Amino acid sequence: MAGMDIGLVGLGKMGGNMRTRLRDAGHTVVGYDRNPDLADADSLAVMVDRLPSPKVVWVMVPAGDPTRDTIRELGELLGEGDLVVDGGNSKWTDDQANAAMLAEKGIGFVDCGVSGGVWGQQNGYALMCGGSDEDVAKVRPAFDALKPAEGGFVHAGKKPGAGHFAKMVHNGIEYAMMQSYAEGWELLEKADLVDNVAEVFDSWRSGTVIRSWLLDLLVAALEEDQHLDKIAGWADDSGEGRWTVQAAIDLAVPVPAIAASLFARFSSRQDDSPAMKAVAAMRNQFGGHATRTEPPVGGDAGA
Repeated sequence: MAGMDIGLVGLGKMGGNMRTRLRDAGHTVVGYDRNPDLADADSLAVMVDRLPSPKVVWVMVPAGDPTRDTIRELGELLGEGDLVVDGGNSKWTDDQANAAMLAEKGIGFVDCGVSGGVWGQQNGYALMCGGSDEDVAKVRPAFDALKPAEGGFVHAGKKPGAGHFAKMVHNGIEYAMMQSYAEGWELLEKADLVDNVAEVFDSWRSGTVIRSWLLDLLVAALEEDQHLDKIAGWADDSGEGRWTVQAAIDLAVPVPAIAASLFARFSSRQDDSPAMKAVAAMRNQFGGHATRTEPPVGGDAGA
């Protein structure tokens, strides 16, 4: 496979590892990052100048304004026949706007959902891309270098946003899978019956229908901290879970498991649940159930 030249904007955990994997496959990567210690070029303009035409630039910066601003700037630096790849976690509607803006200048656009996290450099990245056959073909050597040896790549659709929409649904499923494992772990921990919760999870990694890489990662975490005492019960969300639920509402598709897993993350950030205050007040009104000013020691009982 002949090596290609590619610009890479954003050299954080994902982007930096991707640069290494691309170079290991024989490609020439000119990287730009706001952190000069990570960058190969001093600016976007210098990076673009160092690329032969037609130029291909892959953007790996945070979704939203950082990505929109970067692509807008690239639109001024690149020319007809060049190509921009958005490999961040952009919303698919941003892809549609960015593709239209670049098309006015004759610049191609491919959106690419990238999954693999910090393990991608070693194991390869799952890639879900959207764009025309012609534009996808221009960057295919990079896709082949980044993906795992077997599978892991899909041209999800020819319309801008197809790749990121697929990656968004992937992340929504991930939310629900993580929540299921987490609820099962809590239930096993709570029961005064199972002595070796971590070993139970470990046993599920072979021969069961719920084995997965997420399960492997949870077992690894439990091996380091059996009862997860060192971790706070607070989980952020990247935004893609919200977008998945919003898209499901727009399309009238029921996604109760994904929605519940998203709302569970919101609950994790509350020190004291306002909704449960209202529930306690109603229980007191209709049944005279006692209300508390402090959480009880050792839990509570009763309906």
